[in-house]
Amino acid sequence: MADAYITREAIDTICVMAKVQSSAFGALVTFAGTVRDNSLGKRVVGIEYTAYEPLALSELRRIAHQTEQSRLCACAIAHRLGPVPIGQASVFIAVASAHRQEAFEACRSAIETIKTSVPIWKRESYDDGDIWIEGEQTYPVRVAE
Repeated sequence: MADAYITREAIDTICVMAKVQSSAFGALVTFAGTVRDNSLGKRVVGIEYTAYEPLALSELRRIAHQTEQSRLCACAIAHRLGPVPIGQASVFIAVASAHRQEAFEACRSAIETIKTSVPIWKRESYDDGDIWIEGEQTYPVRVAE
């Protein structure tokens, strides 16, 4: 059942959840990483995700598969690229398993692995400039005038 995809449109969360639902599972846990209107003590005016898409997709699929194999669950992941409006999901994970504890643990493990191993970068724009964010690292962006 492991599935992952990248999109430039709004993530269809119902579709992602449907990929993992089964009468064999009694728990369905989801995680939505949404764009907030503030970061680093500043007002966010825009956000954009970019990636090396072939490797990012391969890594997302690997994480979904690894999650399923190590946690005895079903896992589906969607990640958005391009501009993402404030309030919308940039990443969505659905995990189904026999019991809730395993589903929660698998979902948390999946997002933590995504943040550290998938080549997707975030550009946050503020009133006073932009930064690139890779994992927990931030890099100022020089804007040509």
